[in-house]
Amino acid sequence: MALDQRLLEILACPQDKGPLFYVADEGALYNPRLKLRYAVRDDIPVMLVDEADHVSDAENERLTKLIEERNIAPTFAA
Repeated sequence: MALDQRLLEILACPQDKGPLFYVADEGALYNPRLKLRYAVRDDIPVMLVDEADHVSDAENERLTKLIEERNIAPTFAA
C-alpha cells in the first residue's frame, strides 16, 4: 500500500517547510535542497529531522536522477 495522495499533497520538510519527493519503492521522502531522506515505515512517514538521513553527494545525485527519470512530482508546488 502506498501513501495516500491527500497526505502527500500536504507533506512538507519539517526543517525548511519545502516540498518533498516520494520515492515509493525505496520507502522514502526526499528533500534534495537539504539532502535529507525521511523514511516511510509501514506506510507512515517518519517526519522527524533527528531521524532523517543526510545523504552523500553521490546518493543525492542518484536520487535526483531517479526522480527526474521517473518524473516524480513534488508533494506540492513551491
